[in-house]
Amino acid sequence: MYNSSIHQLINAALKKNNIDIAWADNLFYTRMIANADAIHNLYNEIYSEHPAGKSAFDELIEVVINSYKTRSSVLKTKDVEKENRGNWFLSNEITGMSLYVDRFSGNLKGLGNKLDHFEKLGVNLLHLLPVFESPAGESDGGYAVSDFRKVDQRFGTLDDLKVVRKKMDKMCMYLMQDIVLNHTSRRHEWAEKARQGDAKYQDYFYMFDDRAIPDEYEKAMPEIFPESAPGNFTWIPECNKWVMTVFHNYQWDLNFTNPAVLVDMLDNIFFYANLGVDILRIDAPAFIWKQLGTNCQNLPQAHTLLRLIKQCVIAAAPGMAILGEAIVSPEEIMKYFGTGEYTAKECDFAYNATQMALQWDMLATGDTRVMLEAQPGLLKKPYGTSWITYTRCHDDIGLAYDDHMIRSAGYDPYLHRKYLKEYYEGSFPGSPSTGALFSSNPKTGDARISGTLASLCGLEKAIQANSDEAIEQSINKILLMQAHSFFPGGVPMLFYGDELGYCNDYSYLDDPGKSYDNRWMHRPVIDWEKNKKIDEQGTIEQRIFSATQKLISIRKKLPVIGDYKNIAWLPPFNIHVAAYLRTLGGHQFYGVFNFGEEPSYLKWSAFKYQGITPLKFYDHIAEKEVVAGPDNEHLIIGGYGFYLFSVVDGK
Repeated sequence: MYNSSIHQLINAALKKNNIDIAWADNLFYTRMIANADAIHNLYNEIYSEHPAGKSAFDELIEVVINSYKTRSSVLKTKDVEKENRGNWFLSNEITGMSLYVDRFSGNLKGLGNKLDHFEKLGVNLLHLLPVFESPAGESDGGYAVSDFRKVDQRFGTLDDLKVVRKKMDKMCMYLMQDIVLNHTSRRHEWAEKARQGDAKYQDYFYMFDDRAIPDEYEKAMPEIFPESAPGNFTWIPECNKWVMTVFHNYQWDLNFTNPAVLVDMLDNIFFYANLGVDILRIDAPAFIWKQLGTNCQNLPQAHTLLRLIKQCVIAAAPGMAILGEAIVSPEEIMKYFGTGEYTAKECDFAYNATQMALQWDMLATGDTRVMLEAQPGLLKKPYGTSWITYTRCHDDIGLAYDDHMIRSAGYDPYLHRKYLKEYYEGSFPGSPSTGALFSSNPKTGDARISGTLASLCGLEKAIQANSDEAIEQSINKILLMQAHSFFPGGVPMLFYGDELGYCNDYSYLDDPGKSYDNRWMHRPVIDWEKNKKIDEQGTIEQRIFSATQKLISIRKKLPVIGDYKNIAWLPPFNIHVAAYLRTLGGHQFYGVFNFGEEPSYLKWSAFKYQGITPLKFYDHIAEKEVVAGPDNEHLIIGGYGFYLFSVVDGK
């Protein structure tokens, strides 16, 4: 419904800021007017009754307008180019890598000198894990931010980051950066002022004079890190108050019931947009709204805030996509793409954490049925949104997929998860894996898994045993896992070191700031002498790098791999084999993956299930045609092997 007062307010604000709506700025004006009602309505869903609601809304509009004014002409041109391409981030041509700058290259200047590594591999999207200021010894890997606009001196300076961005531009590379909306470091300026008694900034956090209200919250709130950070509140003696600290006691939760917090954090979001960030990763969005009597996760108001942020970004920086880092159940994750009139208008991306975890389930059991049970839910993702697909990331591997998925395969959920934990920890008899349990809760038996892709796939033990056979099998597992995550739809995100088969790095045990957190074992320090082995034929590094390079190259050649809701999973004709069909414009592509240790046989008739009866396939790995029957009745897939097939006519 047309709201003349809101449009008049925006027109007045544009005029005040000298925005020329008749010429160069008419696209911005159009976007602002088109999104004005949504911005206003979403804002009022939360703040209409707040005493400062109206004045804060005026400030929010000023933030949006000012961010556009200060956006460079280069970025404005990119915005138009991306809009003209339509959902640019669905493309099969994008492959990412996530990395810690200091552990990968020392600092940002070093990163700028290593961009040829990504170019050689085929990676054209870099996710730089947090580089903004966080206190040494209590940084939580950079997610305890003390200054959202100052690069931590460990990495260099803001100017260094800008130089890297310019170099990436010349190489047509995209940039992903994090913003932590849920909390700040206790060393952030807002927290320091709150500690000193400033009432304005105490209202930026959840602060209480006694335990009465915190105890009410605790009744329904789970503990995130029960071992290292029990409870959800911390006593601050300097101001005699309790503050909410859901993650660690040095991370103070921001109070988004205060509209001033939203306005200031939106201003920080646009600061990143105007640095040239292509994908903004919003950390832990499930936690950004707190309400007594709930578990304070995935609440409706959190979705309202994300939708509001998205509408503001569409207006001022439409070339920046939003990734919501919500590691939740399949049913909950769909809500982060938007629902109702905001379907596909909340987050552009989410992590396909369920699929990631289920890959590890398949690898440990050789059984694909649990994974297949999850697909009907995952396929509900709306058109125009996409997944980040991955086998490893900087975080642990959770096993929180639904019990009914496990029961459908004939397993007991408790015993099944117990087996998976023991298998990847390496304590199960005969397990080749070398991992560790993270955030183990003795009360519930819950735990997550740490370890690099290579170590969890058995490479660490294989090298220690000096077994060529075991090394071969572990490499096959690594490539199976990567291939399975590259082709089902979404942007594949490698984790640094996995492209060369890095095993667990135990040096973290010597660092008091990291030794309590075993996730650092899968965050290796890169040895650039070791990396030179990618050019030495037959080395482990060369074999994994070149095979990964080939997978990326194949993906970039196949538009059918773009994320256009064009996947259909084949029934489990063989429980060890996961297979799907992807179609686009008459092109058909099959991914076929054997998670069993032994060769698996799949009748060619399985491929007719989708109503397609091809006589020939093109094998993208072997680079040759494969004829289906009658002389060869079965497709034989080697242990931990896979095929990437195109129907020849659609090659």
